[in-house]
Amino acid sequence: MFILNKYIYDKIKPIYKTIREVPISSKKEKLANKFSSTNISDVQKEVEEWAKNQTMEITRLKDLERYRKEFVGNVSHELKTPIFNIQGYVLTLLEGGIDDPKINKLYLQRTEKSIDRMISIVEDLESITKLESGELKLNFVDFDLVRLTEEVFELAQMLASERNITLQFATKNDKPVMVHADKKRIMEVMNNLVGNGIKYGKKKGNVKVGFYDLHETILIEVSDNGIGMDKSELPRVFERFYRVDKSRSREQGGTGLGLSIVKHIIEAHDQTINVKSIADKGTTFTFTLEKAK
Repeated sequence: MFILNKYIYDKIKPIYKTIREVPISSKKEKLANKFSSTNISDVQKEVEEWAKNQTMEITRLKDLERYRKEFVGNVSHELKTPIFNIQGYVLTLLEGGIDDPKINKLYLQRTEKSIDRMISIVEDLESITKLESGELKLNFVDFDLVRLTEEVFELAQMLASERNITLQFATKNDKPVMVHADKKRIMEVMNNLVGNGIKYGKKKGNVKVGFYDLHETILIEVSDNGIGMDKSELPRVFERFYRVDKSRSREQGGTGLGLSIVKHIIEAHDQTINVKSIADKGTTFTFTLEKAK
């Protein structure tokens, strides 16, 4: 309120000063000139605009503070589990378990898995930070999306077989589909989206990848017929650490950062990514990439 009063006072003061200083005989004419450039309606408009901007800024700062608290809480929560696991395994070994051949190797292997999980979380956070700050430079080259997807399918085949899920193309690709992008980063995007389709897929289900020509860009579609998501969850699916099925995500070793990284990579290419999903029916991610010249 003090700031608002001061702002209004600073605007009114010149008008008041003019009234005081102008001689009576010429007040009428000079005041008319003065008010033509600074009048009450102008002051009111400026005050309203200023108040509107301040309200928007306060709302933005509150959103940032909420996001910061949520983010710190999520990071703490994600790191807490592997840290406590490591602590429990090490204490057991120190208290005599190291001499028991039945558990010493098993607990050391579990400790290693927990350490790997912590490393994955930290590396994913580092990737997001670099993408957001522009520190991570993209290496644009021309490459074939069909061949890249075949490589992704090869890498994911073992996990897909375990869940009895089929990996296939949704479109017939008689010739290469050439795009101009960072091949390593798009490989990361495809690995993540195909991997998600497998993790959240139903047994004997499928994950399909299709390519569609949009003149200057190629539309890539990655779909599955898995558990899907409720409409209310879609706006948050690209948030850091957001999980639709929390228990299954952690079972599969996800960090909860994959889709956030995917979104940042696509946006770093000046392109967009979208998601459609129906609960118990499946999910489809679509994004675009620039065509190779």
